Order: sequence, then structure tokens, then C-alpha cells
Amino acid sequence: MSASAGSRGGASARPRSLAVLLILAAGAIGVIASTQTWLTVTIEDGARDLLPVSGAAALPVLAPLSLTALALGAALAIAGTVLRYVFGVLTVVIAVTLGVATGVVALKAPVAAVVSAVTEATGIAGVEAVDALVTEISTTPWPLITLAACAVLLGAGVLILATAHRWPGAGRKYRTTAEAAAPDGATTRRTEAIDSWDELSRGQDPTV
Repeated sequence: MSASAGSRGGASARPRSLAVLLILAAGAIGVIASTQTWLTVTIEDGARDLLPVSGAAALPVLAPLSLTALALGAALAIAGTVLRYVFGVLTVVIAVTLGVATGVVALKAPVAAVVSAVTEATGIAGVEAVDALVTEISTTPWPLITLAACAVLLGAGVLILATAHRWPGAGRKYRTTAEAAAPDGATTRRTEAIDSWDELSRGQDPTV
């Protein structure tokens, strides 16, 4: 009987471990992707110059939202039932937000994604002015890699919302471990103190 119960408990804990792992992996990929070259811009300014555009420049929300995902993954490991659902919803929102924005960059490579990098390199500002200066924008594999990470993050969010009610309570586990590790004397003194307070609350003197 106890072996079967332990097996059920382990099965309930696996979705949480998987969700945490997926969120941390997707968040890490997002952070790494923000430092990599997403787009290469060809600028016609008397010479055909090639300008690399990083993920952070092409998609400014990439790094902050990826770091948020990492924080959610770490907090999810010890979250209670209500917070699990909150984190699940936030994970889905982050995944959809990043996925849509990343998809636009990956599939369309819009001029708006390179404006900040071109302005920093040439001093020319404004979408129309930059558009007149840019002759070609090519993409690297990193937007697609990030888009795949967003899909993984979305899957993790759905997994949380579907299975969070079956996860074992982390707080109960920690309390049980702490009580098991406590010396017998400390447990006895704690029990006596509680009994004394109970007697006082009933109007009795525990010292008599």
C-alpha cells in the first residue's frame, strides 16, 4: 500500500519538475538569444556596409521577459496551489507575447526592428529615413530558435494549468522534514508550551 502511494506521489511531482525545467530552458534560450545576431542589415551610404542587429536591439522586450520567465520557473518549484495558476497564466502570456513579436521579426524582418541599431551606427533616425538607407535585411537562425523556445514556454504554461491541482504541496513536505529533524526535547517543549497557552485561554493556571 505504501509503495503504491509513493508511486502516485512521484507521478504527481513529475509534471511540476517538467514544467520548471521547460520554463528555465526557454528563459535561458531567450536570454542567450538576446545577445546574438538576429538580423544583418545592408546599408547603402556610399559603400555597402553590413550591420549586425542583436536580438535585444531587434526585440527590446526579449531579455526582460526571458528573465521574468526564469524567475517564474524558480519560484514555481515552491509555489502553493493558487500561485501555481497565477504563474501558469503569466507563463502563457509571456510565451504568446514573445511568440507573436518574435514571429514578426522572423517572418517579415521589418525595418522597425533595425531602426535603433542603424540610428546608433549612422546617426540617422526615424523609420522612413532608415528605410531609405537600408537596401536589404537578412535574418539569422536565432529568431526561429527563439520562436521554438516560445512554443516550449507556452507548452509549460499549459502543463501548469492542466496539472497544478495534482502537485504535492511543497510547504507540507518541508514542514514534515523539519519536524522529523527536530530533537525530541524540542518537540516536547513545544507541545508543553502549546498546552500551557490552551490552559491559560480557559482561565486555568498551568503552574498549579
